[in-house]
Amino acid sequence: MVGSCHCGAVSVELERRPEFINDCDCSLCGKTGAAWAYFAVDEVSVRGSTRTYRRVDRMQPGVDVHFCGRCGCTTHFATLPHIPHDMIGANMNLFDREVLTGVELRYPDGRNWDGASAYGYRRPSEIL
Repeated sequence: MVGSCHCGAVSVELERRPEFINDCDCSLCGKTGAAWAYFAVDEVSVRGSTRTYRRVDRMQPGVDVHFCGRCGCTTHFATLPHIPHDMIGANMNLFDREVLTGVELRYPDGRNWDGASAYGYRRPSEIL
C-alpha cells in the first residue's frame, strides 16, 4: 500500500496494513497532524526528499520526524540510535481511508506521557 504527501513529492510504501493506528494527543503529534502506525525498518520504503524535525521539549527525544519540504506534510518518523527498537512510524493520514477500513484506531494519552516508559529506558530519577 502506498500513501503520499499532499503535493506527491514524497511517498511511503508499506509491505502490510498496520495492526493499529495511534492518534496521539501529545503536542508534537497533534501539531504535525500525524496518526502513527509502527513498522520494522525493512517493511517501509520512503521515496522523495524529506526534511527532519527533532522535538526540543524532551531532554532525550526518541525520533526524527520527517516531512515534505515542499508541502509540509508529516510523512514518517525514524527512531534515534539510543532507542532499543529500530522502527519507522508511518503517518497513516497519507493513505486513502478505503485501505484502512477495519484497522483499530487507538487514542493514547500522549499529553501525560513521560517520554521514557514506551521505549523501555528509565528516567534519571529511577536510576538512583
